[in-house]
Amino acid sequence: MLYIGANKRKTMWSPLALWFLVVRCMSMPDDRNFSPTYSPLDTLPLDPGVTPGPTPDLSYCQMLLEAPVPPPADQVPWFCMCSTCPNNMGQKGERGDRGLPGIPGHPGPRGLMGVRGPPGLTGHQGLKGQKGEEGVKGDPGVLGRQGFKGEPGPKGDKGEPGVDGPAGDPGQKGEDGQCPVNCESVQGPPGEPGLPGPAGPPGIPGLNGNPGARGLKGDAGVVGTPGIPGTAGQKGEQGLEGNCSCHDGAKGNAGPVGSKGEKGEVGVAGPQGVQGKTGSKGDQGDMGMMGMPGPCSPTVQSAFSAAMNTVLPPPNMPVAFTRVIYNLQQHYNPTTGIYMAPVNGTYIFSYHLVASGRVLRVGLFWNFQPVVKSTEMSNLGSTSQQVTLHLSEGDRVWLQVRDTSSNGLYTSSESSSTFSGYLLYPDSCDDISGRDFFQPGPEIDEDYSWGEIGTLSLQP
Repeated sequence: MLYIGANKRKTMWSPLALWFLVVRCMSMPDDRNFSPTYSPLDTLPLDPGVTPGPTPDLSYCQMLLEAPVPPPADQVPWFCMCSTCPNNMGQKGERGDRGLPGIPGHPGPRGLMGVRGPPGLTGHQGLKGQKGEEGVKGDPGVLGRQGFKGEPGPKGDKGEPGVDGPAGDPGQKGEDGQCPVNCESVQGPPGEPGLPGPAGPPGIPGLNGNPGARGLKGDAGVVGTPGIPGTAGQKGEQGLEGNCSCHDGAKGNAGPVGSKGEKGEVGVAGPQGVQGKTGSKGDQGDMGMMGMPGPCSPTVQSAFSAAMNTVLPPPNMPVAFTRVIYNLQQHYNPTTGIYMAPVNGTYIFSYHLVASGRVLRVGLFWNFQPVVKSTEMSNLGSTSQQVTLHLSEGDRVWLQVRDTSSNGLYTSSESSSTFSGYLLYPDSCDDISGRDFFQPGPEIDEDYSWGEIGTLSLQP
C-alpha cells in the first residue's frame, strides 16, 4: 500500500490506482513544454529551440490529496505525481509491491548502422534444405553448329544377286571383214580373266563308317628259358676199403647230407575225412567298385546346348549346330545336329533362331516326324519354341528347314541361333527293368522329308 502525505493527512491508494498512475506518467511524451516544479523559469535547463510553457496550478493537486475519497487514477493529472513538488514531499515510504508490467511501448526509430564487426567463426554445415520448386522452362537455345562428319560404318553383308534384267535390243550390223592375205587363222590376244563364280553349297556330310570286325586273339608269347644252374661237382672215386678187424670201436662223424631225390608220383586219393566244425564269421570285406548305372537310375543325366556357325543351311537334312556350348555327356552330335536319347524318360527341347534375308520355316523333328514348326518372315526377326517329349532309348531329335527359299537361318557376332535340350527325369525302374544301359549306335540313313504334324502321335 502507498500513502501520500499532505497537511498530516494520509490518503490510501490501492495498487491498481497506483499502477494506472505509473503507466500514465510513462506514456507521456518527452518534449513537454512545462515543468511541475516551483523553480523560476530562468533557472530551468531548456533544450535548444524549446519555448518554456506556463506553470501548472498545483492547488488542484492539493485539493485531490485532501479529498475524503481518492479520485480514479485516470482523473489525476500527471504533474500531481511528480516527486519534486515542494508542498507534497513527504517521508519516503516503504517499498511497495512490484507493479504489473506495463504495456510495451512503440518501437523507436531505427538507429544508424554500426561499424562492421570482424567475421565470426565458421559454423558447422547446416542440414540440407528442401528441394525448391521447379523453375520455368527456359527458351530454346541457339542452334549449335553442325558436328563433324562421322566415320564410315562397317561394311554390310553381301546382298543377294539381283534378278536378271531384260535382254537388250540387237546392235547394228558391223562392217564386213577383210580377208587376210594368208588363210591361216591368227590367234587373238588372251582376254582378261573372268570373275570367280559363286561358292557352291557345302556338301552333305558323309555317314559314319561301320565299325571294323574284331581282330583275332594274338598268339601267346614265348616263355623265357630258366637260368642255367651251376654244374655239380664230379663224384670222387670210392676209396679202398679199410682193413679193420676192430670191434666195438667209437662212432664215426656223420656223413654229408645227400642230394634231394626226385618227386614221387601222386598217390591214390584217400577217403574223405569227417567234416569239421563250422568256423566263426569273418570280418566284412572292402566295398566293391560301383557298377554302371541302369537305364532309369536317377544318376543318369543328359543335357546339351549348341549354336550356329553358318547361315542358310541346306534343306532335307538336320541343321548342324556346330558351336557346342554344353555337351558333357556327348549325347548330341555337333557334326550331324542330332540328339540321341540315352534312356527312357521325359525331355525338354527349345530353340531360339534369328531370320535374315529370306523367310525362315523351321521345324523340330522326332524320329523323322515333325513335332512343332515355326515361320518368321521379318528381316532380323526371331522365332522360338519349347516342347516337352517322352522319348525312348535311342530316339533322335533335330531341327530342319523346309527348302532353299525358306532357309533364312542367320547368325552373327551380335545375333545367335541356338538349339538346347535336357533330360527332365527318367522313367521308373519298374517300367523298363531288365534293359541294359544304352550305347549310341550309327546314324540312320533315311529320307529327311518336311512331313505334316498331324500324322504324329506324341503319346508314348
